Amino acid sequence: MEFFKIGRDIPFMRYALIFNVISIATFVLAVFFLITRGLHLSVEFTGGTVMEVSYSQTADLAQVRSTVGSLGFGEAQVQNFGTSRDVLIRLPVQQGKTSAQQSEQVLQALKAASPDVELRRTEFVGPQVGQELAADGLKALAFVVIGIMIYLSMRFEWKYAVAGIIANLHDVIIILGFFAFFQWEFSLSVLAAILAVLGYSVNESVVIFDRIRENFRRYRKMSTVEIINNSITANISRTIITHGSTQIMVLSMLLFGGETLHYFSVALTIGILFGIYSSVFVAAAIAMWLGIKREDLVKGGRKEGDANDPNSGAVV
Repeated sequence: MEFFKIGRDIPFMRYALIFNVISIATFVLAVFFLITRGLHLSVEFTGGTVMEVSYSQTADLAQVRSTVGSLGFGEAQVQNFGTSRDVLIRLPVQQGKTSAQQSEQVLQALKAASPDVELRRTEFVGPQVGQELAADGLKALAFVVIGIMIYLSMRFEWKYAVAGIIANLHDVIIILGFFAFFQWEFSLSVLAAILAVLGYSVNESVVIFDRIRENFRRYRKMSTVEIINNSITANISRTIITHGSTQIMVLSMLLFGGETLHYFSVALTIGILFGIYSSVFVAAAIAMWLGIKREDLVKGGRKEGDANDPNSGAVV
């Protein structure tokens, strides 16, 4: 399915060097902000108090956030849990106060605003648990990266695996850089979004690499740069359809998903936009700089044929 078909190939690789310099500068800035500012980790990673309260009717989350915020818990997370009447509150650790004191203070403030509120449970998440969760998250990220590299190596060739994984890490680091610069809260849902972006981004790279391999077999007299430009141009319509429809879904979560899905949607939006960019100007460009050629993908010897045939000598 295509929205449109472009008659002439767009010379993407003519500007590859310029965009690679921009990518390196953006990557370095993201790393700089990660080192200097760090991530604003949520309660799941830093530890704190988790409360579950219930109302007799639909809870007003805005009012709950305002009440909790007035107590000095500006970084508290408030979200529905299970039903619209159940609310989950995550409170950061406060010096000089125990978990029981925090939960009692919050419960009294909530009852003052709405007497029908009931405490269902309260528990303390220690910093040690948060550190283990962070370590497990990093392990999950590492396993995904290794799995993608193995998959690309088996499906294509090591040059494509290197190009694809650099493009994927480029997207991940830039997302983390945004969260470090703006000090947006980094929670488990954001980590899930980053893992989703890894799979989403590599899919676009695989589609382009597949078309490159197909064109190497089809157009024997084209140069590598021409093959890459043709492959990317041929996929533009598909890219608009897939990324556009996905972004519409993510935008609906961003606008109507509430506080719970806000940063999850933000991370996905950044990942989708940079995923398009990195697939074209990072993955394909790096593959070109690494010197991909027909022999990397097309095995077998040459066959003599008609000299006037543009596909003469192509190996299938």
